[in-house]
Formats: sequence, structure tokens, C-alpha cells
Amino acid sequence: MSGRKRYRRKASSFVTAVRIEFDTDGISYRKWGATQHAKQGDWLVDSKGDVYTVDADVFARTYRRLSPGVYIKTTPVWAEIADAPGAISTKEGRTHYEAGDYLVFNDESGGDGYAVQANEFEENYEPD
Repeated sequence: MSGRKRYRRKASSFVTAVRIEFDTDGISYRKWGATQHAKQGDWLVDSKGDVYTVDADVFARTYRRLSPGVYIKTTPVWAEIADAPGAISTKEGRTHYEAGDYLVFNDESGGDGYAVQANEFEENYEPD
């Protein structure tokens, strides 16, 4: 892995999101090469057509509402470029990645991680 650096989501890179507020035992779906799970209170997020869920506590801590249904990630992330393919455990499941993709962490210590394809990361994030 290359060195981990601090990044911030670009101001123009907002998402649309809705909270999963109906009575459910959870939702399972396939994405990123594995089964993902969301629970009541989590968020269904659309980032330029890439749709996924975000844990309720993580969303509350890292996103800010811009207008109804529109949010921006306001907290920094720490990211490094993967030098080999692999998989990372996330709050929703596992994400498989390729060499050159970014491993992204909401916590500076390397906690709360996920993977993002290089082109998507570079389009949405900038050095902080």
C-alpha cells in the first residue's frame, strides 16, 4: 500500500439520500462482489448513479444536509492506493477491490473502511 493521506469530498460532489425508516428486519443486496446488509435507520445513498447504503451512525457523523434529500460528506477521510487486489470488511459487508483502487477510512486510525474505484475516488475527493 502507498502511504495513507487525508482527503475531503469536493464541494461539488454531493449525494442524494433517504433514510430507511420502514419497519424491516434488514435489507440484503449484492454489490462490490459480496452480499451487503442494511438495517432500519440506515441511509440509501445515490452518488452520481452509484447506489449503496450507509450505516445510520456513520451517516449522521459524516454527512450534512444541504437541502431536502441532498447531502454532502463534510468530514475528512484517509485513503491509500491498494497495490494488490483484495477485500475489506465494512459495516455493510465486504468490498472487493483491485490494485490501484483506493482503500478509504472514516477514522484516521484505519477504522470504518471501504474501497472505492480509483476513477470514482479521484472525481469526488481532493487532498485536504
